[in-house]
Amino acid sequence: MIDGKKVLFSGMQATGNLTLGNYLGALKNWVNLSDEYECFYSVVDMHSITVRQDPSELRQRARKLLTLYIAAGLDPKKNCIYYQSHVSGHAELAWILNCFTYMGELNRMTQFKDKAAKHADNINAGLFTYPVLMASDILLYQSDVVPVGKDQLQHLEITRDIAQRFNAIYGDIFTIPEPFMGKAGANIKSLQDPSKKMSKSDENTNASIYLMDDPDTVIRKFKRAVTDSEAQVRYCEEQPGIRNLIEIYCACTGKTPEETEKEFDGKGYGDFKLAVGESVADILKPLQARFEELSRDKAYIDNVIKENADKANYYAMKTLRKVQKKIGFPERIR
Repeated sequence: MIDGKKVLFSGMQATGNLTLGNYLGALKNWVNLSDEYECFYSVVDMHSITVRQDPSELRQRARKLLTLYIAAGLDPKKNCIYYQSHVSGHAELAWILNCFTYMGELNRMTQFKDKAAKHADNINAGLFTYPVLMASDILLYQSDVVPVGKDQLQHLEITRDIAQRFNAIYGDIFTIPEPFMGKAGANIKSLQDPSKKMSKSDENTNASIYLMDDPDTVIRKFKRAVTDSEAQVRYCEEQPGIRNLIEIYCACTGKTPEETEKEFDGKGYGDFKLAVGESVADILKPLQARFEELSRDKAYIDNVIKENADKANYYAMKTLRKVQKKIGFPERIR
C-alpha cells in the first residue's frame, strides 16, 4: 500500500493502434480508479520487442500511447503514467525472478504457444520468458490488484506462484496480487468475426474501430459489420453480431440492452448500425480533440514522462533493493 491506498498496476503494449475495445474494455474504466487506488499505468515497450519492431515507429507509438492515456482522462498527477523501458528495475527484477521460475511453468503458457505459431521465424527467449517480465512489472510496485481479462489470467496466476515461492524462501517480500474485481469493462468483439475480441493486430482493418478513426470511417465500418439473417435487434446468444453491436451501443450511450431492443423494435439493421456508428463517433470526438491538443504540447508531455519515470523509479527501487539484499547481492556503496 502507498499512503493508505492499495496499489493497482496495468499497462498496454506500444504496438498497433488502440481500438474501441481497448478504450471501452479498459482505458475508460481506469479513469475512475485513481481515488481508490494508487495506480501505475505503464506503456510496456519492453514487452513489445519480443516481435521485431521498427525503432522509429516504436518510439512514436510509445509516445502516442502515453498521450492517449492522458487524453482518455488519466491525470498524470494522480496516476503514475510511464514508459516501462525508463525503469531499469523491470529488467533487473525480471532476471532475478527468472531464477525462481520453472521451465515447466513457462512451457504451459498458452500465450507463448499462440505467439510462437504466429511468429515461427522469431521464437526468441524473450517470448518464452515474457510472463516473468510481466510478473516483474506487477511485483515491482507491490501491486495489490491487477485488472485482467480471461486471456491474461494465466499470467497473473504464474505471477502469484513466483511471488509465493520467493516469499516462502526469504520472508514476506512481495505482496501477492489479486485480480481486479471492479466494474467489468465492455467485452467488445471484432466487427467481422464476433467470436473473437476486437484486436489492434487484426489484419482486417474493417474488424476494428481505432481510436483515431474519423467519423466517416467509423460509420463505414459499422455499416459493414457482420450481423445475421434474423433482421431483428435482439440481445441474445443466437445473434452474436447484433449482440456485440448492442454492447457497443450500450457502452457508448449508457442504455441497457432492454432499452436498446425497445428503441429499435421494428427497425432494420441499417438504422441500428448507423446509430451505433454515430454513438461511437460521438464518444471518440472529445478524445481525439484532446489527443491532438496534447500532441502539440511537447514540453508538457516531456515533463510528464520525466516526472512519472522518477516516481516509478522511486517505488521500483524500494522493492528491488530489498530483493537484492535478500538474495545476497552486495550493497551499493554510496
